[in-house]
Amino acid sequence: MKAIILGAGISGISLAHFLQDNKKIKKITILEKDKSPGGLLRSFNYKGIAYDVGPHIIFSKYKEILEKNITMLGKNIQTLKRSNKIIYKNKYIKFPFENELYKLPKKDLEYCINTFLNNPFEKYDYQNMIQFFYKMFGEGITRIYLEPYNRKIWKFDPSFMDTQMVERIPKPPKKDIINSSKGIVTEGYKHQLFFQYPKSKGIQALFDVYKNSLNQKNNILLNQKIKFVKKEKKNFVISTNNKILKSDILLSTIPLNEFCEIYSGTPENILNISKKLKFNSIIICLINIKGEFGGNNFAFMVPDKDIIFHRISKLDFLGKNYSHSKTTTFLVEITFRKGDYISKLKNKEIIDKIHQGLVKLKFSRNKNNINFYQIKKFQYAYVIYDLMHRYNVDKILNFFKKEKIYHGGRCGSWEYLNSDQVIFQSKKIIEKLMKSI
Repeated sequence: MKAIILGAGISGISLAHFLQDNKKIKKITILEKDKSPGGLLRSFNYKGIAYDVGPHIIFSKYKEILEKNITMLGKNIQTLKRSNKIIYKNKYIKFPFENELYKLPKKDLEYCINTFLNNPFEKYDYQNMIQFFYKMFGEGITRIYLEPYNRKIWKFDPSFMDTQMVERIPKPPKKDIINSSKGIVTEGYKHQLFFQYPKSKGIQALFDVYKNSLNQKNNILLNQKIKFVKKEKKNFVISTNNKILKSDILLSTIPLNEFCEIYSGTPENILNISKKLKFNSIIICLINIKGEFGGNNFAFMVPDKDIIFHRISKLDFLGKNYSHSKTTTFLVEITFRKGDYISKLKNKEIIDKIHQGLVKLKFSRNKNNINFYQIKKFQYAYVIYDLMHRYNVDKILNFFKKEKIYHGGRCGSWEYLNSDQVIFQSKKIIEKLMKSI
């Protein structure tokens, strides 16, 4: 049998990786619209520093996937201890926010403690993200950090987002909150306390080992823009800008909304639903600053609405291959959506706003401090879990399930998945596929 995979990001490559050993499969063709594979799991190199599309790390609750990733990377792997901070009124608050409340100004500390210990929302059921925060953390922690940060990153009102993204967040025990207010610090999210990262080449190194694991059954075709996909009896016909291919099996990792547009058999009601799917685009900026800033920390969450970026990562934390002497290299992230004011900014305006934020955070003194920078934009970054997400996505995927088309990846299945979750999902998709043929 012949299989075609649409998209050569980590989802498409890992699908091929798990599919290639099956004797029923004669050939696998991967079609990629860009001139290079990688999707969101790629790295760029500028002035000798590798940087990702946002700061990726390697960790997983799926032990088999974590061990597989570490084994495949071999000697190019290191273990690091998380040191992430939330910057609030120029104070570094240890992540997660509720674990270092004693660092807050007295008025804010009392607000957070009192509204957590005497929380009138505790007995209510939650229906959306903001209600979840009020119920689990109280008014103070919600209004000071959780609500402004989530408004900033999602560019969407949390009262119109469901709880799929946050339900896994545990409610902190009252004892921990009281201790936190007294300076007795605990570790939150212990499963993420240690993580792995490539010693060199950025997260691209992880993508590359999966790509290099593909055997001769696989053929990656680049610069292939999909014009249409149609089903003929039990087979699929895929037309690109310069090829027409046929396959017995079709797996798609391209954005679900775009697939609905190119599939000739998509009914009007499914097409209409696909147009309601919401997502954020992202701007990333590598910026190198004279001097050393940020201490021995990695990621900084920035809830301040007057600063354009929501998160900034100090790449020097990742080791000598991500650092220049006597400087600090940051990776800045800014979410946006087509048509909003950020999407209309020119690169010079973006770097000006980024630098204003760096100065406010005391990560730079003046514009003469900038040694170099590079800005890149990506259309698909974050899936937005609005209140209709689950209904809309299930409706679309159930239709394609009947068509025997498999969808994977963050944008292909329209789920907010990290790379380990994508690889795990690929494994499960192939296991299910092979049982059906």
